[in-house]
Amino acid sequence: MKVLVLGKATTQSETGELGAAEDFAAMGEYIQQLVEAGVLLAGDGLQPSSKGKRVVFEGGTARVIDGPFAETKELVAGYSILEVASMEEAVEWVKRSPTRDGESELRKILDMDDFGDAFAAEIAAAEQARAEPARES
Repeated sequence: MKVLVLGKATTQSETGELGAAEDFAAMGEYIQQLVEAGVLLAGDGLQPSSKGKRVVFEGGTARVIDGPFAETKELVAGYSILEVASMEEAVEWVKRSPTRDGESELRKILDMDDFGDAFAAEIAAAEQARAEPARES
């Protein structure tokens, strides 16, 4: 299963403060452990929300909002995608993180098994029907 790990923003990450060299070294070692175990599929840190944008959809209309965004505790400072056997395994990996202060949210990434056999067949049929007109052109 794939699990998305969202590293929540802190006051420090939102100011763009990158932290101490020792913190980077510890995180580098942790990331290396994830890579060596074959668990890490992707991961990166994010710039502060002051450099970001949001696109809000209302009634079919898109509206762009420039950062910074208010509630720091609701923002994401980084992410990783782990390939693990279970959510419990993902939790154990995240608990090994050298992060001293902060919070991480773990969410399973949807796969076809989450939709059930009947719905998966409907999706496959809809995808095939959508692709057929393209082939006829």
